Amino acid sequence: MSATFIFLMVFLKLPIFALFYIVWYAIQSPPEPEPATDEDGGSKRPLNPSPRHPHPRPALPRYPRRGPHGAPQVPPPPRVRTVVARARRVER
Repeated sequence: MSATFIFLMVFLKLPIFALFYIVWYAIQSPPEPEPATDEDGGSKRPLNPSPRHPHPRPALPRYPRRGPHGAPQVPPPPRVRTVVARARRVER
C-alpha cells in the first residue's frame, strides 16, 4: 500500500462526510417560526402594472422566398482573378 492510495481512500472522503453531516444537521434542525403579521409578504406594486413595452417589437425581416412560388435564385457574382499565375520552369 502506498501513501497515494491511503491519501485517496481516506483524506478525499472527508469532504463527502462533511457534506453528509451538513445535510443531516439541516434536516434535524427545527423549522423557524413564521412571523405573525397582517402583511401577506408580497410586494406593494399594483396588480396590473403598465406594460414595460407599450408597443410590440417589429417583426424581423424575412428572407426572400425561393423555389417555384418565389423569385428565382440570385446568380453568384462573377469570379475575377486579379493576378494571372504563370507556370514556373523547372531548371535542374
